Formats: sequence, structure tokens, C-alpha cells
Amino acid sequence: MQKIAVDMDGVLADVYSQFIKMHHQEFGETISLESVYGKTESEAFVHCRKYIGTESFFRDAPLIDGCRNVLEQLNQEYEVYLVSAAMEFPWSLSQKLEWIKQHFPFIGWQQIVLCGSKQIIAADIMIDDHFKNLDHFTGRTLLFTQPHNILREAGRHQRVNTWNDIEKILL
Repeated sequence: MQKIAVDMDGVLADVYSQFIKMHHQEFGETISLESVYGKTESEAFVHCRKYIGTESFFRDAPLIDGCRNVLEQLNQEYEVYLVSAAMEFPWSLSQKLEWIKQHFPFIGWQQIVLCGSKQIIAADIMIDDHFKNLDHFTGRTLLFTQPHNILREAGRHQRVNTWNDIEKILL
């Protein structure tokens, strides 16, 4: 059975909606996704580190459309692992675990990898929104479109825009 490593933030969890919501709460202005195309999260949202540091940023992130159903199907066909470079934000560990339990009860604790660098991850397929995680990976790579990567060529990675795209490719 093939192994799939699935990133959390930006692939399963809609962190951009969190950034936009928190920016609006702090400054009273609404930022469109289009206005942050090609910018890193910290370039697009001046206080992104502050937002990430809140006790609910990761726990309250909404799901990206379609991910739950497709991930559940993938979990029946593949060995699925949720992989997050969570050690960059160690206070997020408990939030991420709560979030996974709430949204993906079919994912067991053995399928959760909260790590530092993803270079240690060995799987057949990796789904991620960051080149820094995909570029070193030796298996098949699916680049999940997010504002920070939308203007870059996918290169050797296969770009996917939605979970419907992933379903068509892998199921």
C-alpha cells in the first residue's frame, strides 16, 4: 500500500481565512486573496506571527473545501499520514491535535507526524503547499495552490487547485 504524506496548514486547514479574519478584527479592513498573490504569509499579513501565536489560530482554522471526504477516501486506499512542521510553533502542538481529532476522527494517533523539518519524511506521495517541503522529497509531489505559490511555476511538482483535483488524480 502506498504512503501519502499530507500537509496540514494550507492543504487541510484554511490558514489564509484565519489571517484575513484576524487582520480584519485588528485593522477593520478586508484583504482579498488576490491582493496577496505571490507574497509569503509574513509579507501579506504584517502581524502573522502574532496571529499564529494566539491560543486558537490553529484550533479554529476552517477546513479547506472538500478535504474531509477525499481524505477519508484516501485513508481507505493508502497509508495516510498527516504531517506538519509544527515544531516551528511548538505551542501549536495541542491545537493541531485537537483540530485533527475534531475534523478527522478516522485518523489514528499513529498517522500524525508533528515534526521540525519534513526532509525526514519517507512516503510515496507528498501533498504540500510549500516548495521548501516538496523540493527535497524524492517521491511524487502534489503542490496545493495557495496565494503564496500561485504565481510560481510548479516545476517538477504537479499542481492541484482543489481537493477535487486530488480525488481525480489519486482515487
